[in-house]
Amino acid sequence: MKLFNLTLMVFAPTFFVLAQQQKKSPSFEEVISLRSAGEVVISPDGDMIAFTVQTTDWIDNRFDTEIWLARNSGEPFLLTHNPKNSSNSPMFSPDGKWLTFLSDRGKKVQVYALRLSGGEAFPITEEEEGISAYQWHPDGKRLILLKSEKEAESLEERKKRYGAFEIDDKEYVMSHIWEIDFDPLFTNPTEVPCYEKSDSLKVSADCMEKPKPRRLTNGDFTITSFEISPNGKLIAINHQPDPMIMSSMKSDVSIFDLETKNLKLLVSNPGGDRFHAWSPDSKQILYVSDLEDTVSNFYKNTKFFRMAIEDKKPVQLAAKLDENPSNLIWNSKGIYGTFWKKTLRPVYRIEPKDGSFRQMPGFPEQVSGLAFSKNGEKMVLNARNGNQLNEIWIANNTQKPAPRSISQMSKQLANWKVGQSELVVWRSVDGSLIEGVLHKPADYDSTKKYPLMVVIHGGPTGIDTPQPVPGYVYPILQWLDKGALVLRPNYRGSAGYGEAFRSLNVENLGVGDAWDVMTGVDFLSAKGMIDTDKMGVMGWSQGGYISAFLTTNSTRFKAISVGAGISNWMTYYVNTDIHPFTIQYLKANPWDNEEIYRKTSPMTNIKKAQTPTLIQHGEFDKRVPIPNAYELLQGLRDQGVPAELIVYKGFGHGINKPKERLAAMWHNWQWFGKYVWGEEIEMPLKEK
Repeated sequence: MKLFNLTLMVFAPTFFVLAQQQKKSPSFEEVISLRSAGEVVISPDGDMIAFTVQTTDWIDNRFDTEIWLARNSGEPFLLTHNPKNSSNSPMFSPDGKWLTFLSDRGKKVQVYALRLSGGEAFPITEEEEGISAYQWHPDGKRLILLKSEKEAESLEERKKRYGAFEIDDKEYVMSHIWEIDFDPLFTNPTEVPCYEKSDSLKVSADCMEKPKPRRLTNGDFTITSFEISPNGKLIAINHQPDPMIMSSMKSDVSIFDLETKNLKLLVSNPGGDRFHAWSPDSKQILYVSDLEDTVSNFYKNTKFFRMAIEDKKPVQLAAKLDENPSNLIWNSKGIYGTFWKKTLRPVYRIEPKDGSFRQMPGFPEQVSGLAFSKNGEKMVLNARNGNQLNEIWIANNTQKPAPRSISQMSKQLANWKVGQSELVVWRSVDGSLIEGVLHKPADYDSTKKYPLMVVIHGGPTGIDTPQPVPGYVYPILQWLDKGALVLRPNYRGSAGYGEAFRSLNVENLGVGDAWDVMTGVDFLSAKGMIDTDKMGVMGWSQGGYISAFLTTNSTRFKAISVGAGISNWMTYYVNTDIHPFTIQYLKANPWDNEEIYRKTSPMTNIKKAQTPTLIQHGEFDKRVPIPNAYELLQGLRDQGVPAELIVYKGFGHGINKPKERLAAMWHNWQWFGKYVWGEEIEMPLKEK
């Protein structure tokens, strides 16, 4: 088999290596505490930028999100501060005088308004159910809200008599849209005395009330998102039969007329349809659709259309862009969106008339978010290059955008030893080209062989890209500093490589994925880079499943860590909250084709297992329910294989609190330290 590689980031200069040696290896806590940039919006005139920043609160054991503001491309400053909860979803008013946002300040999530010329934030809404989304109406005098309905009174009565129970997949509340007036000069009701009439009805008299939301939509469906047309007359609505997670595969698009209050169905296919953007003249919409596909949309491309509201004739756009679109925006300059292109995520401009497209030059390598000023001439991005953390950038929407970073997230790494990323390519067992991100120590010596740690992403339609601080619950920077190589393979099924590549593990899950991992190991071994007697493999979710598959189908690793991984597809199929996922990839349920479930399940070859395996799982995981963890644990113990299960209390599919994430990192550090390096490591319980 011929092996070759493609290296994008080649040998570092000597001065860079020396500089890295003088830097420190960060602690686990420092990695978890890195600030990160999130949502970004720009004011209508393009003079102000608001974005969210996530920080770590170790005292309250939570990740906090707050809003920062930059004026005239100046230095950003912290705008909101909610000591116990977060602030997010920033949005400028149409006149640019106000910034609104969502925040829970003790009375569930409400919409708050902050005058940008100065003053305190105050709530616009006071809804018992809270607000899940909102948007300013173009007239600046009202907002449209998305909120859930109240729980039926009959359920409350039932609880009083029979306690708590629910009928699976049948008890839920729908969400609909409402509108509320915005009048910043409205008198607070507490400023005016309120008396009660002296009659027996005790009716309040001369009392003022704050503006209350008015309901706009009704029906036996739930609204998931919406957008008001630029002319303010219509609202495009994404809706589905109920709030259950898989009902998104049945989503449709309707148009609500704010004047007539009529709701008309616009796009309805057997597969999911999802509105993305209005045309600037409010006459057309941009949407994506799975059309008739309800059996392979998990891994095939969604289609991308524009449609005139009057004639309802869809026109497909950018059909040859072989990836799924994100961040679709339609303004007077054209249609814009991001599409994965291997490990890059560039911005594309699409011509609305004929669907032709071009990649816009001059932007950072991975763009995860973008927004435009009202005239489309200025744009802001959340983006990074492979050696950076995500930053907030401002650019002109021209042939030479010259983006400039206004945030300083990457400065957090100034004194750190960080991952040096290199892209490598190899051929798998069936000849498929597989790409991976290889990280090397700062003082890498090509004459030496290194221990290898393989970290496998989830999805399967996730993707790993070059970055300075990879990790989640895996102490990658510390392993690099310890003198290891780290390989993060984009196995078959990963995003970024087109629909055909994402389809390669259909009816071949685990099997083909394992080929891709092991041939990556063989590739590095053939180049003389790794010590094959010191190798470990790990991953979370789909990466945990592949790790579990390797546990029972390979003896080449010294240690394995299975994070929230599937161990038996039959067990998974009857427990998960996304049943169609299994059928789409395995093309049958377990009663119609038991063999495909056996072929792809780690438990099938449990008697071959020999590798010490750590299992990490959230207590209340609905995506990969915890029976998968217990089944693998018992099977390994029955075979006398060293195995340990750590259950993270109160968590679902991910570990989203800092202290438990710290614990998970230590658990992996201990496990691989013991079985790859032969070290006994204790978790510190007190500060040194």
